[in-house]
Amino acid sequence: MTASLGATVAASTARATPPADPPPHPDLAPITPGRFQPTVESLLGYQAPDWFRDAKFGIWAHWGPQAVPRQGDWYARFMYCPGHPHYAHHLKTYGHPSEFGYKDIIPLWTADKFDPEALMTRYAAAGARYFVSMGVHHDNFDLWRSKHQRWNATMMGPKRDIVGAWRDAARRRGLRFGVSEHLGASYNWWYPNHLYDQFWPKLGVSYDGADPRYADLYHDNRDEPFLDKPGTWYTKNPAYHAHWYKRIRDLVDSYQPDLLYSDGGLPFGTVGRSLVAHLYNSSIARHGRLDAVYASKDLGSGEFHREWGVQDVERGVLKGINPFPWQTDTSNGDWFEKEDDRYKTPAQVIAMLADIVSKNGNLLLNVALRADGSLPPASSELLDELAAWMPINGEAIHATRPWKIYGEGPTEAAAGNFKESGDYVAQDIRFTARRDRLYAITLGAPRGEVAIASLAAGNPHEPRRVRRVRLLGGPGSLAFRQTDAALLITCPERLPTRHASAFEISFA
Repeated sequence: MTASLGATVAASTARATPPADPPPHPDLAPITPGRFQPTVESLLGYQAPDWFRDAKFGIWAHWGPQAVPRQGDWYARFMYCPGHPHYAHHLKTYGHPSEFGYKDIIPLWTADKFDPEALMTRYAAAGARYFVSMGVHHDNFDLWRSKHQRWNATMMGPKRDIVGAWRDAARRRGLRFGVSEHLGASYNWWYPNHLYDQFWPKLGVSYDGADPRYADLYHDNRDEPFLDKPGTWYTKNPAYHAHWYKRIRDLVDSYQPDLLYSDGGLPFGTVGRSLVAHLYNSSIARHGRLDAVYASKDLGSGEFHREWGVQDVERGVLKGINPFPWQTDTSNGDWFEKEDDRYKTPAQVIAMLADIVSKNGNLLLNVALRADGSLPPASSELLDELAAWMPINGEAIHATRPWKIYGEGPTEAAAGNFKESGDYVAQDIRFTARRDRLYAITLGAPRGEVAIASLAAGNPHEPRRVRRVRLLGGPGSLAFRQTDAALLITCPERLPTRHASAFEISFA
């Protein structure tokens, strides 16, 4: 949902029962033949590929024309909502939305400093094993060479194939590549652009979304308002379902992503399932195995089965160790760059990463970009800190699996969407495992003696005695004592990295 109102939307839709499938639109192109069909029963046979389970950390460019005003997320919607700060900013900066609308913001997004090669080099150095490009946000603007939408980045704004540039840079560095689609909700989400002020001096003057010349950008949806009742994140209009299918299938077929993310549950019943089955069958046809990931959300919108893809939790975590691989999506700041924003610190991001990985999850992190494609100072600092931390501690992150318990300590993040917290302390410890090695990651910089109660002598998790403890990045073995109360590890005075530290523990 990627918005300040995401929690409101989630609450309004969480208990909604998905409607029965409408008949599929007759213009849908047939899917690639294969083992998957557009039925729940068929898709339940999915298993997440090993590359995703091993990757653990991905970086996302949640980036597009809405970065231009530097006001944060959902600008394209709220600039048409009197009383909202985005409306006030728009009126002051650009003029009234009946005269200067979102269509006029798009040409201002020139991305003149966008260097995907340099950025991807930094993302890979920061430990990202996959990269996700925004494909299309709720603003209905495609960031690729779209066959079905003239409002796209190759024809307007930067006049570049943004998705293609990201894909090529990612694959040159061995990163898996994904795309995000937020188009499913656009039809209802953008309803306010058809309205008008209900006060002077523009009383009754329609915003530019009501102009039929721009209906292919703003939608022709005046009879279907957004969020008037639960279950309206996705439209019931079958013509739009078919339009969504054509656009997103074009994105999938043209760029062959390893991962496709939908901002909500799976849209549009059989139509959405057809796209997912096509994604999976196409992957098998290319690779000889299922190598694709479809990520969606359990928010009551659309359709959701955690067995048929990867569950995405927006700005939050799942409770405990989940039996299926899953993903957190979050941002180091607002979803689009926001002036005077409050950013997550490197320590918070690293602690969140370790917590998520210990619970069988991946972290997909948007690193905020300015509209011109450059990094704000806070984003640049974060990448530098990750590039220093990950070469030493990545062994405890990448290609690991959950241990018997996820961890211990005084801090536990509340489970669910929009409940994230990166505020942990050194006494919070998270476990990961790789074959016969156990890693204990402190979610803060440890000092003096580290006590791990879960590894006390006679604990119920590991009957073998601890044989050796090593601090990743340290010169050798550390002194330790395994008492009836805890495993007590003596920390060196100087730690090899800032923030969290990872101990490798081996057993007799």
